[in-house]
Amino acid sequence: MSNSKSLDLADLRILEHLQREGRCSNLELAEAISLSPSPCLTRTKRLEQSGVITGYSAKIALDKLGSNVVVFSEITLSSHYPADFRKFEMGASKYREIVECYNVSGGYDYLLKIIAPNIALFQDLMDRLLEDEIGIDKFASRIVLRQPYQQRAEPLLVIAKGKSSWK
Repeated sequence: MSNSKSLDLADLRILEHLQREGRCSNLELAEAISLSPSPCLTRTKRLEQSGVITGYSAKIALDKLGSNVVVFSEITLSSHYPADFRKFEMGASKYREIVECYNVSGGYDYLLKIIAPNIALFQDLMDRLLEDEIGIDKFASRIVLRQPYQQRAEPLLVIAKGKSSWK
């Protein structure tokens, strides 16, 4: 079960529902997707065992915990050998404030999503990354002012069909 071709509509409906309601019981899930509980549980277990479902988590309202700043940082490495990429990735993975890391094409090498309590602590993180000598040549950062919306779930049916949702 490595691609969408081995997933049927029932599997995709299970995945879509679990993205929105990860804490639902098997009975609630089965009712929501119009499947009896036993086959629903069998399918869900198969999706977990095959690695399609990688885990369950809670969505947290960070503003309820205290002030925070979200920053996207574009990182350019000084050298581009495979070992340089591994060195950067290992070094960056030590910092919990870096919540997402993407190796990208284009004018820079990595896009990091960083969440810090404030700008000063974000800057402290960047200073530590530079001091760690993990290959950073330069970086540019974008502070998020607001987030007008956030998709709550991955577009599973769009991905599985292999075409845009607006067509």
